[in-house]
Amino acid sequence: MIRVVHGEDNVLIREGVSRILAGAADLELVGTADDLDGLRALVEEAQPDVVLTDIRMPPTQTDEGIRLAVELNEARREIGVVVLSQHLSRAHASLVFSGGAQGRAYVLKDRIAEPDELVRIIRSIAGGEAYLDPQILHEVVSGRRQVERSGLDILSPREQEVLALLAAGQSNGAIARQLAVTNRAVERHVGSIFAKLGLEDGPDVSRRVQATLVYQQAGGGK
Repeated sequence: MIRVVHGEDNVLIREGVSRILAGAADLELVGTADDLDGLRALVEEAQPDVVLTDIRMPPTQTDEGIRLAVELNEARREIGVVVLSQHLSRAHASLVFSGGAQGRAYVLKDRIAEPDELVRIIRSIAGGEAYLDPQILHEVVSGRRQVERSGLDILSPREQEVLALLAAGQSNGAIARQLAVTNRAVERHVGSIFAKLGLEDGPDVSRRVQATLVYQQAGGGK
């Protein structure tokens, strides 16, 4: 059973999410909160597997959900976090994934209208996977060279090997040891992967997180 707590100050949305979770035999909603302090206390009390939270809640209605995600990134990485957002924000997505992509999701609220998809996302996050809403992922790579339909065909076989290890959280040194190549060779492959996928570094979403998400969205981990 996957234990979920939900932070949301809108009563209708809370009720809608409650109904969605009640329809999934393996998900249990163990508590709800309508403000940041209440959600923090609920996390400590209920010890959930996944926190599902809106970005904006009392007391300031600005970035409470993001702040909680950052706190859990630093102190409770084992708890999955699904942040629901009304609007696209690459900066917010970056903060959600700031401690690593595993067990983290940034999702548009539109997914609430797709019950099966929201349940699938929560299950995947409980299992340690990552999820970036396709609309945001498109925003991340828009205007750059696009990956072919499979998402990985644009890469050479060696680059695909390197990307798979990178997506598994391996450092350049660990990848070099596993593939029996030099660190410099791995650096060249990683640089080529970033260039082919059209990923740029910056304060919003790191290229490693972007590459990991592209890999997962393309089904590379299946």
